Amino acid sequence: MGRTSSAALQLALGATLALPIPHAAAQEAGFALHSSAFSPGGEIPSRYTCEGLDLSPPLAWTEPPSGTRSLALVVDDPDAPDPKAPQTTWVHWVVVGIPAQGRQLPDGAGGGRLPAGARNGANDWKRADYGGPCPPIGRHRYFFKLYALDASLSDLSSPSKAELERAMQGHILGQAELVGTYQKKGP
Repeated sequence: MGRTSSAALQLALGATLALPIPHAAAQEAGFALHSSAFSPGGEIPSRYTCEGLDLSPPLAWTEPPSGTRSLALVVDDPDAPDPKAPQTTWVHWVVVGIPAQGRQLPDGAGGGRLPAGARNGANDWKRADYGGPCPPIGRHRYFFKLYALDASLSDLSSPSKAELERAMQGHILGQAELVGTYQKKGP
């Protein structure tokens, strides 16, 4: 990534980041998130959407920054309801308490296959689970954001994105991000 500052990175990504990245060096050191199901910026297969099995895609990441005690994941869509006139960011998945030594979430992890200690938070359907892409109109972007934290956040049981963001303030060591897209095939 080079020597991009945290502020410049946030400016380049626009409103997709709700929290500051205090340690840009953690990004430069190689903390990265990827999926075997889709490439960065690529289309999310329908298997992981409302038109398929609505399973969470497999995710894997590189070594988090030193001092990481846990990881948290947020998946959201800043293009809701229409990418030409977005009005809200729709939250598809929140996971807290992912063990620091873990390096992946398997295909379908949102359906009760989370690692020991990890907990689903509430999405915007008011469910503590994964809810796949289901855009009402147009091609939407889906941001998978993995946060490396210097705290376990064990007091959070099933947090919303907003509750998780408040709890993470001052504890973020680094962030890895993967973006996929999806547009419905059917009506």
